[in-house]
Amino acid sequence: MSAEQAPLADRLRPRSLAEFAGQTHLLAEGKPLRLALDGGRIHSMILWGPPGSGKTTLARLAAKATEADFIGLSAVLAGVRDIRSAVDAARANRTAGRGTVLFVDEVHRFNKAQQDAFLPHVEDGTVVFIGATTENPSFEVNSALISRARVYVLAPVEERAIARVVERALEDVECGLGRHGFAMDPSDRDQLVEAADGDVRRALNALELAAGLAMQAGENRLGGELLAEALAGGSLRRFDKGGDAFYDLISAVHKSIRGSSPDAALYWIGRLLDGGCDPLYVVRRLVRVASEDIGNADPRALRLALDAWEAYERLGSPEGELAIAQAGAYLACAAKSDAVYKGFGAATADIRRHGSLPVPLHLRNAPTSLMRELGHGRSYRHAHDEPEGYAAGETYLPERLAARRYYTPVARGLEIRIAEKLARLRELDRAAQGRSRKGNRDA
Repeated sequence: MSAEQAPLADRLRPRSLAEFAGQTHLLAEGKPLRLALDGGRIHSMILWGPPGSGKTTLARLAAKATEADFIGLSAVLAGVRDIRSAVDAARANRTAGRGTVLFVDEVHRFNKAQQDAFLPHVEDGTVVFIGATTENPSFEVNSALISRARVYVLAPVEERAIARVVERALEDVECGLGRHGFAMDPSDRDQLVEAADGDVRRALNALELAAGLAMQAGENRLGGELLAEALAGGSLRRFDKGGDAFYDLISAVHKSIRGSSPDAALYWIGRLLDGGCDPLYVVRRLVRVASEDIGNADPRALRLALDAWEAYERLGSPEGELAIAQAGAYLACAAKSDAVYKGFGAATADIRRHGSLPVPLHLRNAPTSLMRELGHGRSYRHAHDEPEGYAAGETYLPERLAARRYYTPVARGLEIRIAEKLARLRELDRAAQGRSRKGNRDA
């Protein structure tokens, strides 16, 4: 492919750090990575960031800074043979006194064995390894490889940095669109930059498409319907179902509801639905939140979340999505309690700690005469027949755990009333125990 046939984004790939867009937190003067590149001293690294944030370009600039050969592999396409060939080339470079930067794009796609194959060559200095990933390396990259490389987190590129790249693309005669004399109004440029959503490559691809449409129409202005057509069909928002960004959005929904922010809850729910997340997955998470973070402080929350689930199943999209939003807003405004969540966790911990403690005899079922002879159900007090419908002083936990309290209502919502009820019942228990001790002394 000739230079003119290459995509605009490839032709405009930065040739120096001065042309690099964004990532000032890593590349500003005085930053460690900038100092390493300026000094021609680089180390193995993993570049973690969203698409179009400059991972591949940064790897190429690192190789250029050290006058090393750049060998690039894509984990989607490369196999064991490609890895061996790259290592052999690096060994030959080393013999000739030249360094090698081995760049692996989407390194998270390699399995453990493939990732481990790089380790000895990184350790002995045959290659400087640079991996790029859009996924959290903590989960997707082997710990042994992470321990031998420094992780740098790249952010979505700021809009003003993308705007400068777009301007350079319009003005650059040699590599960009400058020879065509295209004009672009600031408002159209801003629309393009906003649509890029932090992705430089997305901005340049859309600009190139708009330029192609303009040439076909004999226009020199990149904007209006031409730009709209170039941007049509692509999602304007970053969303990766099942990826790290997806779980960040889910976390944001949950924490916004827990923090009683209906505005944030509606925003993050909207982001998920706009990005193509299955609405049933979203509403399933709301059902979980209704129990985990609201519980008995407002039991209506669980019912409303389930109603939203049913409403969506009946209506589908987009009508049913409003019911999901309604449930999210209500959950955010509801009184909060994690008392059941904590209590159930404590009960489960005791179950694991103490094993299968026997059910007390008075609580056991007694459908046969043998069971009754063995004491099953003996002395059981039927609560409905007791004063206030409560068998004061009775116990229902295994003997070893009789004093345990798992559920402690919070002073919010309906749990205020529940706490008052439990306090009254415990008063009755203490009174019953006092009478029992007095009766034992009198006897």
